[in-house]
Amino acid sequence: MTEIITASAGFLVAVLWFDLMFDVQVLAHRQSAEVPESVTESIATYYRRVTTTASPMGTLVGVVMAVLLVTLVVQAATADVAVWVSAVSIAAAAAAIGLAIVRVFPRAVRLGSRSPPQTEQGEIARSIFRDHVLCLAAMVTLLGV
Repeated sequence: MTEIITASAGFLVAVLWFDLMFDVQVLAHRQSAEVPESVTESIATYYRRVTTTASPMGTLVGVVMAVLLVTLVVQAATADVAVWVSAVSIAAAAAAIGLAIVRVFPRAVRLGSRSPPQTEQGEIARSIFRDHVLCLAAMVTLLGV
């Protein structure tokens, strides 16, 4: 089971890494009231591709998330590892995946649509970056325990 957990979490870390390669563009403008249109355009184009036009890859990410959660629960139920390892692992995975499902994905779709006003697009891009950093920290924690 450890191999499935490691592979699933590693895959999700790789997905986060690619997302963050675009998200990080907002950092250069963290002191500015607004994110420049050229930056939001770059990030939005990426998210339009990965959330809308890259099917079935988005489905694959969802399947890997489900496999990870199910495998962690099975591992905990079979007492395959220490209780604290299961507790931390499940909490970290649930936090990252929950945040991705509830906030990141809907915001990425919205940003990819380019329908919000430019100011709002910058706010969305900044929030996606922050959430992705939290997700990455949670997944690295899972891999570390």
